[in-house]
Amino acid sequence: MFLFCFSMSTEVSGTCVDAFSPLRELLAGHLADGSDAGASVAVVHDGELVADLWGGRARPGEPWREDTLVMVWSVTKTMAALTTLVLADRGDLDLDAPVASYWPEFRREDVLVRNLLAHTSGYAGWTEPLDMQGLVDLELSERLLAEQEPWWPPGQGSGYHMVCYGHLLDGLVRAATGVPLADQFRALVAEPLGADFHLGVADDALGRCADIIPPPDSGLDYSLLPEGNFLVPTVTNPLLDVEVGCNSDWFRAASVAGINGHGNARSIARVQSAVSHGGEVDGVRLLSSRTLDRIFEVQADGPDRVLFLPMTWGIGYALPNPVSGPAVPDRRVCWWTGWGGSIVVNDLDTRTTVAYAMNKMDAHFTSSERTDGYVRTAFACLEALR
Repeated sequence: MFLFCFSMSTEVSGTCVDAFSPLRELLAGHLADGSDAGASVAVVHDGELVADLWGGRARPGEPWREDTLVMVWSVTKTMAALTTLVLADRGDLDLDAPVASYWPEFRREDVLVRNLLAHTSGYAGWTEPLDMQGLVDLELSERLLAEQEPWWPPGQGSGYHMVCYGHLLDGLVRAATGVPLADQFRALVAEPLGADFHLGVADDALGRCADIIPPPDSGLDYSLLPEGNFLVPTVTNPLLDVEVGCNSDWFRAASVAGINGHGNARSIARVQSAVSHGGEVDGVRLLSSRTLDRIFEVQADGPDRVLFLPMTWGIGYALPNPVSGPAVPDRRVCWWTGWGGSIVVNDLDTRTTVAYAMNKMDAHFTSSERTDGYVRTAFACLEALR
């Protein structure tokens, strides 16, 4: 029997089953000490929303509410990947087919659909200079990618497609189906599941968006990186204006499906629980077991050419790696995270999805103490529940 507990703290709202009280207290503590400004955390387990918590402030003078939306950076990639996998499951895409077979303008014949999903295509960023306005011009930015040469031989190791991931998948999906990725996500995933997650925020939802608070200086001295590295051109082209540009209505309204999805922990967990729950949520089937199995086919396992970290990539998601990422259970788990700290973890063995979304960014690429703490605590609570 589930015993729901309501937070007595003025800082935290929402509900959780009794076993997840430590997760509520962790959020309350982070809001109290300033580690989080505004945040949400949610856990779906075996079809139940066992934790749905939020608190803090969305922007000056505005509290974080139940329906607050926030940009979750690269957690957005899990939505783009899931949508692409749904299309593959429906037969609209073949994961092993050349991208150019769907997208004729894509100049390389040796890049496969699964290479885009697994960061192994060689297209980690733009060769031609690009600014933020060009980034949201999908026709321009996708054409530039299609016309350029890869930065390394396709299929030979990973290099994190930090910003262009959504552009590559949108170009593919648009060419294959005649429908943009954002529209496919809305029609195939978000609306059937009733999930408040957006690849491009509609005008009537812009007022619900929290303001992103930029992270502290990471302390990384780019001049110390080896000559010819791929991190610098990926980070600086385009150079993102986090405080002003990313908080603008024009950027929020655009679909940059690798980085600027907007949602909250509840909507992230709702969508991604399709992965942890055998491809189906409340009678809505998105993926077959065959396609779920393909997520766990290792595409790259070793030093990532962009992140300089050992990464293990499946098709569309990262897989557990003892060096990089959160300390997730040694089970059938797939995950990804966003710059600053947002994260989603899908545990298929226990039918569990954990999600965290916040507006105060930390010095976080794949791991940080704050985010790892939420993940550890959530899974500890799960063990107590079981």
